[in-house]
Amino acid sequence: MTNVRPQRKLAAKVLGVGVNRVWIDNDKLDDISMALTRNDIREKVSEGAIKKRRVKGVSRAKARIVHKKKQRGQRYGPGSRKGTANARFPKKRVWINKIRAQRSLLRELRDGGYIDPHTYRILYRQAKGGMFRSVRYLRNYIRERGLALKRLPE
Repeated sequence: MTNVRPQRKLAAKVLGVGVNRVWIDNDKLDDISMALTRNDIREKVSEGAIKKRRVKGVSRAKARIVHKKKQRGQRYGPGSRKGTANARFPKKRVWINKIRAQRSLLRELRDGGYIDPHTYRILYRQAKGGMFRSVRYLRNYIRERGLALKRLPE
């Protein structure tokens, strides 16, 4: 087997890729081993004896399949699931979505004059502490406690 390591390195520099992305034709190894300069390597590239391999990348096949199934409303039962519920939709993401919705509601209520700034601050801290499981529960809490200055919008 002919040693073409130096030519491979030179070809990588000429092609502007890593050493592992250089493809060398096995039938022309002897010819390539004689190439010593960058110009020699460029000639071999133009002949097709040395080529640049494509970047692999991440396949979108699975995503496409899932998208089609989702469109058809199909096969999302427990048998199709791999990974825990938390792996499929992380707890942190759930928390972020929930707290953003609650904080945005509180801002609307404060700016609309439904609650005063002091009540807003108290409810904000309670929301941060995880007291309300959803926007609905937050609204109910405000209604039941009579914290609203005027009737809440729906």
